[in-house]
Amino acid sequence: MRIAFVYDVPYPWHVGGIESMNYNEAEELAKKHEVHFFTTKWEGMKGSDFTYNGIHYHALHPTDQSRIYRHGRRSIREALSYAASLRKLSDYDFDVVITNAFPILHLPVIKRYCNRTGARLIVEVAEVWNRDYWERYIGRAMGRVAFAYSKRVIKGADSYITISSTTTENLVKFGISRSRISIFAPNLDDKAIERVRKEKSRRSKLVLFSGRMIKEKRIDRWLIAFKSAYLKDSSIRGMIIGKGPERKTLERMISDLGLRGKVSIRDFYSSNIELYERIRRASLTLHMSEREGLGIMAIESVALGTPVLLPSYTPIPKEVREMCVVSDEKDIPKKIIEITNSTDPKRYIFNKKNLATYSKSEIASFYGRLFSKLKLLR
Repeated sequence: MRIAFVYDVPYPWHVGGIESMNYNEAEELAKKHEVHFFTTKWEGMKGSDFTYNGIHYHALHPTDQSRIYRHGRRSIREALSYAASLRKLSDYDFDVVITNAFPILHLPVIKRYCNRTGARLIVEVAEVWNRDYWERYIGRAMGRVAFAYSKRVIKGADSYITISSTTTENLVKFGISRSRISIFAPNLDDKAIERVRKEKSRRSKLVLFSGRMIKEKRIDRWLIAFKSAYLKDSSIRGMIIGKGPERKTLERMISDLGLRGKVSIRDFYSSNIELYERIRRASLTLHMSEREGLGIMAIESVALGTPVLLPSYTPIPKEVREMCVVSDEKDIPKKIIEITNSTDPKRYIFNKKNLATYSKSEIASFYGRLFSKLKLLR
């Protein structure tokens, strides 16, 4: 079977939770099927058309972090350029197209392709934004237009894959039939998790964050909470791992708060093993994000036995939240001190049975069932 993945940002050239999940799916399906990946061209790629780990990549137009993000948000210009570049899909005949709902401008192009060729369309949805969120994101007038547009163009797929029950309920509110929606989020590298868990590693009094450095992650609040905790316990340290448009702002804030030497910033690790080892040695991971479709690092932390601390306003879905420590924002510094000084991290981890939903080892069986349901397998 011939499968097209259509995603504008590709892992490992652009590191992010959803990107790594998409890559996990493509890599696993490429073991039995012909898989093509239509994306943008990033530094470090072998060319415009190349094969990587069994996946046939088509890098349609060049971009980078500074072009993907403009003025602290995703670039509309880049989204339009990507949508226009997808005319290359017409050079191929696919049985199924799997794409992300975001950045939404590309969806009509893909639907026209599927309608013309008879390919089945599967849309993966990490988040569903309401009108208020769109207005906050790009302004009142454009936000209303974007909300109406997104609500219209997301309809019409043969199947939808969401990453949580929260996203599922929001899709249903948009008029999508629940029978077309499956929940699946294959993020956990089971073998790497098990390997790191077996290693004897000494935990340090380290508060950790890993993710894209964008405003919605509220790393500014993370730093303020850390500073309050540090004033009461000067032995704790912080680390922020990632890339993004807010990096320089965060570096200035670290300096202004007097946290140089106490909080470090570094780029994403080059492998899951390195990240997992860092998480395993930390006392906790702290996530202050106000926009989060799933919370992949929270899931990885729980799997590695490292507690996760969340503010009560967290948008992380209940399946993940149930495994973490949730506290009012004003009490976060006190909780940081409590957890970093505890000798029993297991006290702060709950409902580990929820981890089964996020295993990479389930990819082949999940898609086998979905393809059979769509009558793609005979």
